[in-house]
Amino acid sequence: MATPPLKHILEAAMLAAGDALSLEHMQALFPDTDRPEKPRLRGALLELQQDYADRGLDVVEVASGWRIQVASDMVPWLARLWEEKPVRYSRALLETLAVIAYRQPVTRGEIEEVRGVSISTTIMRTLQDRGWVRVIGHRDVPGRPAMFGTTRAFLDHFNLKSLDQLPSLGELRDLSELHPELDLGFPDTADPAAEEAADRGSSDG
Repeated sequence: MATPPLKHILEAAMLAAGDALSLEHMQALFPDTDRPEKPRLRGALLELQQDYADRGLDVVEVASGWRIQVASDMVPWLARLWEEKPVRYSRALLETLAVIAYRQPVTRGEIEEVRGVSISTTIMRTLQDRGWVRVIGHRDVPGRPAMFGTTRAFLDHFNLKSLDQLPSLGELRDLSELHPELDLGFPDTADPAAEEAADRGSSDG
């Protein structure tokens, strides 16, 4: 049986994996005697990326590796496949996540200072349960408060390869472009008590 083109092997692997594959994982698909070098793998992936151009799927590189995913302009149609509505995250949770992403490492007290309101335990637990935020150390001050930072899962979720790809602070109101399911309509004014109450009443944050 003839060996299929490299890009076809990688395409099948990404579809079968259901998650991002690193170049190391792709190399492990092959026997030691026929293991392609990373530049060759990357070249094949770029070819595949071109093959998928103007289609309903994209080949993208994120922090964890490469994956095949639904093109963003297909989301409005695919959303009708499921009865459940996409998860809508509250303003309080998204602002907290933004502070952590842009100011990490940052303590809970520092987040509250930036936002001007206290943070509910539900918000921090939700961010950690989703794997977007983790404790990365402790501030060397009395009480040694935990310092939070974002994770590779956070980058993967927002289709980012690194934090350098985050939009500028001036573009935060358009952050929903990174993920169509996120509701980032920040109102000009907010009732802190109301938004924290909403978080406590939502199992998804």
